[in-house]
Amino acid sequence: MSLALQSITKSFPGVRALNDASLTLVGGEIHALMGENGAGKSTLIKIITGVHRADSGTLKLEDRDLVFSSPRDAIAAGIAVVHQERNLIPHFSVAENILLERLPTRNGLVDFARAHSETRQHLAKVGLNIDPATEVRRLSVAQMQMVEIAKALSHRASVLLLDEPTASLTEAEAETLFRLVRQLREAGTAILFVSHKLEEVLSLCDRVTVLRDGETTLMAAPVVGMTRGNLIEAMIGRSERPVVPRKRGPQLDQPRLQTQALTTSYGHKAVDFTLHRGEILGLYGLVGAGRTELARALLGQGKIRSGQVLVDGAAVRVRSVRDAIKRLRIGYVSEDRKYEGVILDHPIRSNIAITVWDSIARTLGLLTRNDEIALAAPLAVRLEIRAPNLEQRVGNLSGGNQQKVSLAKWLAADVDILIIDEPTVGIDIKAKSYIHELINELADRGMAILLISSDMPEMVAMADRILVMHEFALIDEFVNDRRYETASTRIMDAIHSVTAGSVG
Repeated sequence: MSLALQSITKSFPGVRALNDASLTLVGGEIHALMGENGAGKSTLIKIITGVHRADSGTLKLEDRDLVFSSPRDAIAAGIAVVHQERNLIPHFSVAENILLERLPTRNGLVDFARAHSETRQHLAKVGLNIDPATEVRRLSVAQMQMVEIAKALSHRASVLLLDEPTASLTEAEAETLFRLVRQLREAGTAILFVSHKLEEVLSLCDRVTVLRDGETTLMAAPVVGMTRGNLIEAMIGRSERPVVPRKRGPQLDQPRLQTQALTTSYGHKAVDFTLHRGEILGLYGLVGAGRTELARALLGQGKIRSGQVLVDGAAVRVRSVRDAIKRLRIGYVSEDRKYEGVILDHPIRSNIAITVWDSIARTLGLLTRNDEIALAAPLAVRLEIRAPNLEQRVGNLSGGNQQKVSLAKWLAADVDILIIDEPTVGIDIKAKSYIHELINELADRGMAILLISSDMPEMVAMADRILVMHEFALIDEFVNDRRYETASTRIMDAIHSVTAGSVG
């Protein structure tokens, strides 16, 4: 099986997304597609899958010219895709999402027993053990991502497109996916793998194509012999800029946020930790470990059943997210930026100002466009948010710029404590480097940061100390020496020892 796109051009109002771009996929190969956010990767994928139609160029499947009018045409041709932006129906069950339009029936009614049986088989392929009857909205982001992959595989496609499939997965979960992808390669499937994680591409893929500003700068190059530096230069036109190291360390005599024997409605058990002024405290764990739920409990979104939360040494009761922001000066950068971190249909200025609307409002609560611009403009410059102006709809920004907007609103709120959940998911190498520098800068200025990340290299590079969580309990805590081999080994040993103990 082969799929070839030749000299593809696609324009949207005011921007040319693709300019004479080409890509060839061959059965039995894993082909990486790389480039910065806005390079044209997603547009190319949408052309392959019938979401968009190219202005010029050809699409061939096994030497047959094809023109898709809709995604259904692509599915019928044997092409399946897992988009970076989830495409699940929140209030439908896992089974209903995976078997949508193909639900088995009996006597005119949906045969849920059979549907659940089939769904379990698809979930097993991606190593996900959940009830098929569970509503998707009750899953974690990582679980939703695995359901998306299971849904794509259920079509038994000969061409599989994976757009940032590991963005919300831990290393262990990603390895499960990689084993599956390698099995599909051995079975002759043509696989397109889109990722910003260079290490994944170098270890998993056979060939790589790179887009920059809508044009192909590297075409089907063998990955063997390729270096990280080669890929970065092809993507951004220069070598990678190293992250500026911390100027200061944590102020261990000034605890900002503490928990004591904390038990929550989510299932946390006797959680104890201390976050100091100027510290980046890492929180690592596999999917379902309870990291995001802990953050939500600290923000008043879950009930604290026993134990205490202390802010600056004083016991507090967090009543709501608003209470956390206004009274306790705690901010939260959500892992799900498109649904919780930003308001996609609103302009940049409104998104940045939203945390302080009541502070900048005039008499009778009136808020003007100019008020928002006065607050947002300096932050947009500081964070280098790339947009024509502050009226730009946030939904039209790249992932990296959306994340900068999500961070900017907490800088506007001038919080003392910031919980950052998966800060660089789906972000290109340049934006990722910038966000890492910003987090370091905020800590150097005295902000206390709780960093939740499934990206092991990111965790080891950024955290001063690392907490390891498993099944809603903290199982290890250590000072990070920032040496990947020692830190990653300690993290995984802690998780494996607990897992082995529970099995035994």
